[in-house]
Amino acid sequence: MRKALRSLWSEPRAPGNPGILWWDRWLVAGLVASAIVEAVVRGDSVLWRPLAITLAVALAVTLLWRRTHPLTIVTIAFAAITVMNIAALVRGDTTFGLYTMAFILVLPYALLRWGSGREILIGLVWILIGFGTGIAADFVDIGEAIAGFVFAMSPALIGATVRYRSFARARDRDRAVLQEREQLARELHDTVAHHVSAIAIRAQAGQTLARTNPNAPVEALQVIEEEASKTLAEMRSMVGALRRGEDPELTPMPGVADIQRLAGDIGEGPETRVAISGDVDGIAPAVDAAIYRLVQESITNALRHARHATTIEVTVTIDSRLVRVTVRDDGESRHTAIPERGFGLIGMSERVKLLGGSLATGPGPERGWAVSAVLPKDGSPR
Repeated sequence: MRKALRSLWSEPRAPGNPGILWWDRWLVAGLVASAIVEAVVRGDSVLWRPLAITLAVALAVTLLWRRTHPLTIVTIAFAAITVMNIAALVRGDTTFGLYTMAFILVLPYALLRWGSGREILIGLVWILIGFGTGIAADFVDIGEAIAGFVFAMSPALIGATVRYRSFARARDRDRAVLQEREQLARELHDTVAHHVSAIAIRAQAGQTLARTNPNAPVEALQVIEEEASKTLAEMRSMVGALRRGEDPELTPMPGVADIQRLAGDIGEGPETRVAISGDVDGIAPAVDAAIYRLVQESITNALRHARHATTIEVTVTIDSRLVRVTVRDDGESRHTAIPERGFGLIGMSERVKLLGGSLATGPGPERGWAVSAVLPKDGSPR
């Protein structure tokens, strides 16, 4: 129990705090107007009407900061409510405040959703005191008191549930990004290692031949061999931690030239059309492998999600500086708005970003789904 409390005490704020949103202002304006109208309509039946109106309006305004300062808002609200409940209990009054003040039920949700660990523990104490004194001031029987308490605390349970899902989603996103970086690191190593190994072999052969010709640039070949060997050693050391014991593969990774073969391996399903224009041989190895993986993931997504699609079009255009890739299907529109990004899209976005490119995904101009990417041909971020 002590360990669990210590863990909760040190828990950070939940991710995804949007701050003050535009509709928060409309919500507060509506609550303020409702409080004033209720006080006028109910008239003298409202106990301590001037104080009740003031308290309802002031607490409604504090809702604007419930995400950014949840503990402060909870403390202010429930401390004020506790004082009023104690005063009502001492005077023997059974009711206090306006029905509009039911909006305070939002605060337990906000505390559990956006507060840090210690803020949650401190805030829950204020919430329990406030609800406890309220039940005592208007006590009917134990059953109603328990039901009222459970109802009042249900928003806190909802907030905790949403918070957990937010943390889980953020953790899964980070894991997806990390896995994509590991995969990219492997591909970079394997691709470059293949070519650098060839350089080292050529340098060794050149060095052997140069011994029969004093005029051959022996010293230059030695430098080439040394630099190539150092590069291989440094890259293996850098990526070794990511490989988790795997042996490097010195075969080239698939690239743009293999996309046609990829399309031909689909088998049953929509017809896949591939159009490639430009100098394929001039693409940097890392960009070449990234384009292949991007097309592969896009085609896979189309096969999984594009309903009634008949065609998947893959277009790769290569100019002197950039490579433009578009994968589009003609299936039924899945959503009128862009759906939540899955981990496949996260991986593609991370891969393209690391190579200095940009990625856009969304509904096609007429129907279906489109994925478009632009990458620098040499793989160097601009």
